[in-house]
Amino acid sequence: MASLPLSAGDLELIDEVRALEELKSAIAGRQARAAVAFDLAQRRVQARAGVPVAEQGRGLGAQLALARRESPARGGRLLGLARALVTEMPHTLAALESGRLNEWRATLLVRETACLSAADRCAVDEELSPDTGAFDGAGDRQLVAAARAAAYRRDPRSVTQRASHAARDRHVSLRPAPDTMTYLTALLPVAQGVAVHAELTRHADTCRAIGDERSRGQLMADALVERTTGTSGGFSRVEVQLIMTDRTLLQGDSEPARLTGYGIVPAGWARDLLTTTNPGQFKEFPVDQATGQVSGGASGSSIEPKRGFEVWLRRLYTAPGSGELVGVDSRSRLFTTGQRRFLQARDDLCRTPYCDAPIRHYDHIIPWHTNGPTSLANGAGLCEACNHTKELDGWRARPHADPRRRHGLKVTTPTGHIYHSTAPPLPGSRPSGRGREQEAGTQHRSSAPPPSPSHAPDGRSTQAYPHVQRSLRVDFVYA
Repeated sequence: MASLPLSAGDLELIDEVRALEELKSAIAGRQARAAVAFDLAQRRVQARAGVPVAEQGRGLGAQLALARRESPARGGRLLGLARALVTEMPHTLAALESGRLNEWRATLLVRETACLSAADRCAVDEELSPDTGAFDGAGDRQLVAAARAAAYRRDPRSVTQRASHAARDRHVSLRPAPDTMTYLTALLPVAQGVAVHAELTRHADTCRAIGDERSRGQLMADALVERTTGTSGGFSRVEVQLIMTDRTLLQGDSEPARLTGYGIVPAGWARDLLTTTNPGQFKEFPVDQATGQVSGGASGSSIEPKRGFEVWLRRLYTAPGSGELVGVDSRSRLFTTGQRRFLQARDDLCRTPYCDAPIRHYDHIIPWHTNGPTSLANGAGLCEACNHTKELDGWRARPHADPRRRHGLKVTTPTGHIYHSTAPPLPGSRPSGRGREQEAGTQHRSSAPPPSPSHAPDGRSTQAYPHVQRSLRVDFVYA
């Protein structure tokens, strides 16, 4: 495709974009058929091998996800979508293969009919008949509304039960946003969600009425943080892990830091988090090297750096060139607390290729029961689902320990396909192996003594305010 010349005229270019979109949809339909065929073939193999029916098909979604360069969790959803299209919704599949629907809009139709029996879902598919062009020009909301209405007409009881059981799926999630922001999302029953939003809105309107200059959105966000954590800064009996080089904190270097659970953050923002009372609002102050004070504002007045939390320091040393963390092995079966912190700092997220879920398990790459050592080279941070998948028959993982490179992991699936994963670069490391000279050594797990716990950060006694306890762990990377 890359070797083909682009069309010359504007009209032809638009036609080409449309044709390519239809081709993408057709390929998605073909992928669905291939996924279902693979699923059936693997189930037959597992049945002949005597695998119980309840366990047949485990790990197939993860294999398909790796082939599509997707996370294992998404692989299971993609396989479910493929099964529904191929076996129960032939009209939707035909619309996908002809280019009338794209993969996302086909997913919406499958999602809205998931509560129906196979016969009722097939009937709804025939009623809607998206392959006839019934949804040409319709938006996603119109598509969803039509599917919901048709599903309710077929089986109102199942649709009602689905709505009543949806409250069990309530949860809170966190995902990164640009510019050192984050999306904190809550999936709630509609009555509770509306009540929370109404209360935050009422609070914001009250504050605005008495002259608060913050916007309504800022007031609602600040109130959510304060009412959840009990503190205006948002830190309450939690530990925030910030990984940065010593040069970034002590010498004003521009090398970015890494905030566990979020990702890369600017160097100035990281320093601001450690030296100002309100880390939620970024403001970088120049440091007077002679006095160690932070000068604030155009007036030239100086302010003492203040901390709204206790700061613990832990030194990490990286190997020259590769940026790989260096540590010691353990003879025990379970990873020590220090080793788990080490793996968390090194891997950041699940080490399965294309999976970016949070680390839940600290796993032996070569299993302990096959004489795999409890060492940092043989350890990896995995999410719960990937750790269970790795233990299935036919799956194999091996570490790649090379002091000249960051920690590597090779995953082999039951079909013999091989995928590689490399630990993310730490702050201060250079992909090319060149740059500043790096100093190797053993990871030191000792912590600098924290500020005296007898007083809260604002000077008030912790006996009077026992809920005020904030902490921040800063992991220095000596690179």
